[in-house]
Amino acid sequence: MASISAFLMNKKNSKNMRAIAIRITKNRRSSYISTGQYILETQWDAKSKTVKKSHPNSKRLNNIIQKKLYEASNKYLELEADENAITAKVIQKQIKKKDSVMTFAQLADIFLENKAKSGKIKSYQADKSRVNHFKNFLPNGDISFPEITELLLKKYTTYLKTEKKNKERSVINNLIMIRTLFNLAIREGIVDRKYYPFGHGKIIIKHPQSIKIGLTKEEVKILEDIDLGKSGWLWHARNVWLISFYFAGMRVSDVLQLKWSDFKNDRLYYTMDKNQKTGSLKIPEKAYNIIKQYKHDKRSKTDYIFPDLKTADKLSIEDLTRKMNTATKQLNKYLKRVGEQAEIDKKLTMHIARHTFGNISGDLIPIQMLQKLYRHSSITTTINYQSNFIFKDADDALDSVIKT
Repeated sequence: MASISAFLMNKKNSKNMRAIAIRITKNRRSSYISTGQYILETQWDAKSKTVKKSHPNSKRLNNIIQKKLYEASNKYLELEADENAITAKVIQKQIKKKDSVMTFAQLADIFLENKAKSGKIKSYQADKSRVNHFKNFLPNGDISFPEITELLLKKYTTYLKTEKKNKERSVINNLIMIRTLFNLAIREGIVDRKYYPFGHGKIIIKHPQSIKIGLTKEEVKILEDIDLGKSGWLWHARNVWLISFYFAGMRVSDVLQLKWSDFKNDRLYYTMDKNQKTGSLKIPEKAYNIIKQYKHDKRSKTDYIFPDLKTADKLSIEDLTRKMNTATKQLNKYLKRVGEQAEIDKKLTMHIARHTFGNISGDLIPIQMLQKLYRHSSITTTINYQSNFIFKDADDALDSVIKT
């Protein structure tokens, strides 16, 4: 049996108003139909799931809600004979017309809300920023999907490069965000594929090549041995960097969220924040020696190993994201000073720990094992990433000519 009800979306628009939507849930999967109407939270009766009579247009708005609910219920009854075919999405697509009123901003709100609920903190943070960039570019802060044309996207690209001073990689990531939501809109029946502005002969998204440089074995040894005391930001920043390196270049967001409960039977069990891939790694002795130094930190009763997120509200993704950003900036600030003291002439940041693992592993580890360690979804990603650090064949080829 499907559950069909009206609700207010959590996300507020620039006028502090929330969208009224219809949620269709079956087998724990939900799809949504926008009514195109916004009200203040105080104007919504959560118990009856209707607009309060105090709203000047309550009667009209409640009629719209009832009409949508009626359409959804009727379509469900029509499809009920073929039970295997009934899903929340099927009902939704049957109800929606091709000129659906759901806009880019409305779909983006749902997309981000689902990402936040799934706990994908780093991904949520990045995608939210990119959605806001596009909203700020638009004259009215929103747009229908058929209006997202090649010409508009070219203007947006210029805007990002000139006014926002974004680098090529950042511009590409912003376009990928729009493409992701456009593909979702097509799958959900919100827009016809004929309006798709990406692909051959249209907007081509091509990742720019970048140079990735990691530390050498000798430079890592210098970091391990340098005397930074037994407390303080320099000591802490170096420790977090080394933990990232010891666990195959673990991303800073994952390092900061490490908990004591993640360590069992001399192994680390954790889910990668970026793609939600799970896995387990042996705890190197060097890593254990660092982690145990934080065992008696009494700043809070949270399960986090490192102090950076100990005051974060785990129920608020916004607060967790904000504190994670602050911590990362602090770590990179002090890592720069650590690099200067260690006389390392490379820019020392948290992300270079991942490049360092790639650089030192080179072609010593089979590519399939590296894919597992990096937790890449595609082995092609691993091959492309590792190609930044494998130079032997090219060097030998060059020598074979120069030395003749």
